[in-house]
Amino acid sequence: MNIDQPPRSPAAQGALPPEGALSALGAARRQKEDKIVRVGGASGFWGDSSVAAPQLVASGQVDYLVFDYLAELTMSILGAARMKKPELGYATDFVTVAMKSVLKDVVARGIRVVSNAGGVNPEGCAEALRALAQEMGVEVRIAVVTGDDVMPLLPELRQAQPPVAELQSGAPLPAKVVTANAYLGAAPIKAALDAGAQIVITGRCVDSAVTLGVLMHEFGWTPQDLDQLAGASLAGHIIECGCQGTGGLHTDWQAVPDWAHIGYPIVECAADGSFSVTKPKGTGGLIAPQCVAEQLLYEIHDPAAYLLPDVVCDFTQVQITQTDPEHVRVSGARGRAPTGSYKVSATYLDGFKTSAQLTVVGFDAAAKAQRTGEAILERVGDLLKAQGLPPFSATNIEVLGAESGYGPLAAPAVLQTREAVLRLTARHPDKAALQLLAGEIAPAGTSWAPGSTGFGGRPGVSPLIRQYAFLLDKARLTPSVTLDGQAISVPNSHPVAVSEARAAIKTEATATTETAAPISGETVEVPLIRLAWARSGDKGDTSNIGIIARKPEWLPLLRQQLTEARVAQHLAHLMTGHKVTRYELPGIHAFNFVCEQALGGGGMASLRNDSLGKGMGQILLAMPVRVPAHWGVQA
Repeated sequence: MNIDQPPRSPAAQGALPPEGALSALGAARRQKEDKIVRVGGASGFWGDSSVAAPQLVASGQVDYLVFDYLAELTMSILGAARMKKPELGYATDFVTVAMKSVLKDVVARGIRVVSNAGGVNPEGCAEALRALAQEMGVEVRIAVVTGDDVMPLLPELRQAQPPVAELQSGAPLPAKVVTANAYLGAAPIKAALDAGAQIVITGRCVDSAVTLGVLMHEFGWTPQDLDQLAGASLAGHIIECGCQGTGGLHTDWQAVPDWAHIGYPIVECAADGSFSVTKPKGTGGLIAPQCVAEQLLYEIHDPAAYLLPDVVCDFTQVQITQTDPEHVRVSGARGRAPTGSYKVSATYLDGFKTSAQLTVVGFDAAAKAQRTGEAILERVGDLLKAQGLPPFSATNIEVLGAESGYGPLAAPAVLQTREAVLRLTARHPDKAALQLLAGEIAPAGTSWAPGSTGFGGRPGVSPLIRQYAFLLDKARLTPSVTLDGQAISVPNSHPVAVSEARAAIKTEATATTETAAPISGETVEVPLIRLAWARSGDKGDTSNIGIIARKPEWLPLLRQQLTEARVAQHLAHLMTGHKVTRYELPGIHAFNFVCEQALGGGGMASLRNDSLGKGMGQILLAMPVRVPAHWGVQA
């Protein structure tokens, strides 16, 4: 203070808290800063293992259990189920398997649960869970989040100007929509937990929102805490696919021990948005930076602009560090304001499809299987013509065991396999046409190739469901929460202003000035797998392939050789559009390749065996790259 001026009174300078109050405030702040919230990921999809929830609860290492059930395909299945039985439309396994096994324990231990098992009928899911709780003699407070259903808006949206357009194709809204649900954010989940819910059941929300909602509640974050929201969303992303973050699907699968007892993921989250990834003590699996990095890259498209309802995430500078054998620390996610739109995922009917398989054994098995498939299609084509039916909309012959997915990249020796599986798939607007095809599979067992066997009976015919994604103004939907039947207020969340610096984060393919020095001296050709790990997945008809350098110093060479053009050329037999965009994540020494029109329509619409692009990362890892011989990389 200036000695030439008298000291100001408390009133003049704003009354200060007494010394004891200041100490209490500081202690509270330190307590919040030191607080760790432990969230276990108990489901990666509807159909995940029944061991997950009991394993995580028994570990004593979790404060919350979160469940993700809702893939795009799952929503169409649930929509069809509710049309047949109005009381259905939710992931029944959540009630009859997962919660039945742990409900008493989670209540006794004070573990809270958040799940999107509600599907297209969250109220029905909650009602079934209440009945289970009553049967088990357990009292539990259950909240339900609704407001994601866009079906009531479709008549109005069909007349909208500008018209609704599909995000990738620009196609108009289809006529036979089965489901239409917006990806809601985490604010309703936070509101439910703030109100005292022990279990929160939602419909469609983004996969990571079940974790973000928990952490917003625990740490009191606001919509303006963008970096924390981004970090927590990444934590949710790491655990949303179950064991994919703890060694599942790892490129170096041989290094992952004890598959039978693999540990489900736990994130230990801090107030600044950073977190550590671990698993229950004594379980199998692998906690390692490369496993977490593979999952980080899974289906994120542009890593500088991962669009979520609550925040736009920038993962390009994320750091992943091994802190001990059972913990990997993740930090450095950045966030900026969300957009004013929800993504809506709709599904619609587009005819029918069937898929049949038979096994061929012996010499020239692959060639015999291929000719068998061609003969069946020719015969059924004649039958369709004779009955006045149009030809198939599309057909696909794959010889599994002969590297069909590799196309012209298949190893010649594989064609000499002595056991192959013919997979024959077709699409048609008339169910009767596919029933004709289904009836002509078994005759192959006595008509054509020697060694034909392994018939699984006459294949069924199913509706062909396509995905249709579009954007919807957030103002058109009002998410709502009820807790034991009582309405809970959900704060209205709108995009917030961001600084120019933050707004300027690049969203196009990331460039860098760092280049590889020209290779001098002797070189050797090796498959990419010797230099990198990979993970691939889908978004509709787009394949997403993440590539992580095994050593940071190898990244410049990979940047030089893994160009968009080379990747497109390598995968050309799988891609219709041949458009590949490369993004870079310098923080983890990685690239993300987004391959458009690469999955034959994607999901249920695809006729391929690998309709979700799970194998495309493995195919890319076979790409040859040249490296200096002195690196000692084995061919």
